[in-house]
Formats: sequence, structure tokens, C-alpha cells
Amino acid sequence: MNDQQQWRDRYAGALMNTFGPPRLVLARGSGARVWDADGKEYLDLFGGIAVNALGHGHPALVRAVTEQLETLGHVSNFFATEPQVALAERLLALLGAEGRVFFTNSGTEANEAAFKLTRRTGRTHLVATEGAFHGRTMGALALTAKEAYRAPFEPLPGHVTFVPYGDSAALAAAVTDETAAVVLEPVQGEAGVVVPPHGYLTAAREACDAHGALLWLDEVQTGIGRTGTWFAHQNPALSEPVRADVVTLAKGLGGGIPIGACVGLGEAATLLEPGNHGTTFGGNPVACAAALAVLDTIEAEGLLEESARLGKLLADVVEEPEQVVSVDAAGLFVGAQLAADNAARVVAVAQERGFLLNNTGPGRLRFAPPLTLGEPDLQEFADAWAGILGAADQPTTEDA
Repeated sequence: MNDQQQWRDRYAGALMNTFGPPRLVLARGSGARVWDADGKEYLDLFGGIAVNALGHGHPALVRAVTEQLETLGHVSNFFATEPQVALAERLLALLGAEGRVFFTNSGTEANEAAFKLTRRTGRTHLVATEGAFHGRTMGALALTAKEAYRAPFEPLPGHVTFVPYGDSAALAAAVTDETAAVVLEPVQGEAGVVVPPHGYLTAAREACDAHGALLWLDEVQTGIGRTGTWFAHQNPALSEPVRADVVTLAKGLGGGIPIGACVGLGEAATLLEPGNHGTTFGGNPVACAAALAVLDTIEAEGLLEESARLGKLLADVVEEPEQVVSVDAAGLFVGAQLAADNAARVVAVAQERGFLLNNTGPGRLRFAPPLTLGEPDLQEFADAWAGILGAADQPTTEDA
């Protein structure tokens, strides 16, 4: 029995079966590469679901976490720390607005905090979109459209209206004087990187302003350089400049260290008051130091520009074979629609050949590699891509 199988067996015996059997047991990583427990190497084009912005083992991140843990690891939120304050100030500066930050441990928790913040308006109605994913806790799940995720846990909190994503007229019609907030992903992630029409976020802002509702942008997947700008709603290729009331962040913010943030801007910054919400680990100095290192490194290494440049190259590579019907792309966030519903087979073949991909639906693929992806990495994938798709088209023993 190889090491991979031994670890799989131990996993099955010790962990709850919430994810099904793991595809691999990974042992180490470096840059855009990972190795499994048997020593096989893979190019990571998935990035831990858009988390590993700096790839694996980046020296700046390792150094920041090590130095902070050696200095001060945890103090609880009865006290403040320098990294916590500095990170909040940095995020507000990047957003270019006055506001306040509540730190969490994940995107789901950031969205849960934002959900509670909307209740402080005195309203309970929210507008979300079909295809949306905002998390798995009860509040965040109430805003997540996928029936398979929702059904086992209903009734869910809140009065939520779902409208088709990208349809400005449907969104405007759903917002009323009873609406607390409209929650949108500037680019849908779990749906497979779906880019809305230009002007969609502006129309959402206008609908919110007309009825006194908050505009809440979930940038958990799209934030921190993923689309070629710090935040997707700042990307002129995706939207005109738009003012958000609430922005939620996580994933790439910590580069692999768990951290999230609920950012209230303008008047929304004052809605949560002492006693309204809390967290033991949120904003701990180690996670905040990691996030500051991620932001510093993105700036120092020009990774916003690289995300935009390499994202275009990756989109061109993905789109070229005939098996790909269409591609949506925003920086190093690329979605591919396949002609056949064999996305899971494509992912399996790619893994066999040393590439980690992600399928979000029967015929949909999502690419979210590290922002540190190099051109040689991309060329290696380009050389293999047509062969992967061709092999995925071939009948398997299961098909016989």
C-alpha cells in the first residue's frame, strides 16, 4: 500500500464525511507547485480555491508569520495589536473610503457579520442572485442560491429574493423600501467565474440608492488582486467606479493563513455596536501580519499587473481547443464552458498528467492559480491542455 492510500484510509476513519474522499493527499508545496504523499509533482492552477495568492511557501509570508508568532501570537479582542490596526487602515486605504473593519477567520464568517450588519438597518429583506455562493453558515447559506446546499437546512434565516445574475432590470424590480441590502459577487466564483455585463454594479448601486438599501459586494474570491486590481469592483474592465456600503474579503487576503474581513464604509461602518458581534480569533496578530505581508508582496512584485497580463494569456490558452465553447476571464480568474458535460473527467485527466484544476459544474471549469504563476508554468500547461481535453473525450471503462 502506498503512502497516498494509507493517508486516505486514515482520513476516512478520522474525519467527518463532509467533502467525500479527497482527490489527493498533498505533502508540500513551493511556488505554483505541490507534491503529493507519494512524491508526484503537480502544477497548481486551483490555488486552494483562489486562496494561495503568493503560491506555496513564499518567503515573505513565511517570514511574517514566523516573526509575528515569535513576538505575539494571540491576545483576544479585549486588546488591540499593531498588525490588526495597520491591516484595517491598509484595507480602508486600498478601498479609498472612510470606514471600519471587523476581522474574521473566513469568508463565510465575514458574510455572516455583514448579514448581521444589514439587520441593524431595521429591515430584513435582502436581494441576492441565482448562482451565488456566500458561504455555509446559516446566515451566509440563506444568501447562497444552490438548492442542494440549502435544502437540508431549511428553514434558513431571512427574507431573501433571488434574481438572475447580470439582469439589471430584474434586480431593480426586486429592491423595495423594505430591502436592507443587495448582495452581489462582482464576478461569480462558485458558478464558474461568471462576469456580469458592464454597468451591472452601477445599476445595482442606483437601485439601492433609490430605496435606501445597502450595496454589499462579496469580494471573498475576487479581492486582493485576483482580477488585476485590488478589488474587482475597482476594475474598469468589469465596471464603472461604484461605491459599496459593505465589502467582504477572505481567501487571498491571508495567502493561506485563515483571515476574513467585513468592511463597512460610510454610515454602514457604524451599524455594528459593542455587543452586537464578536470573535475570539478574528484579527489575531499572526493572521494580520500574514495579510500585511501578502499586500506588501503584491505591491513589491507588481502582481496586480502580472495578474492582468498572465490572466489574458491563460484565457487565450484555455479557449484555443475546440472542446471549449467560451471563456470568461478577469485577471487570473478564468472560467471555461465546455462543449460536453465532462468537466469532472477533464479534471481527473489533468490530475493524472500533473495539473490541478477545478470543475464547478458538469461542463464548467474554474482556474484560480497563484498570482505568482510564471510564464514557464503557463507554457507547460499550454503544451498539455489540448491533450488533456482530447483524452477526456475518449470513452472510459465506466462508459462501456
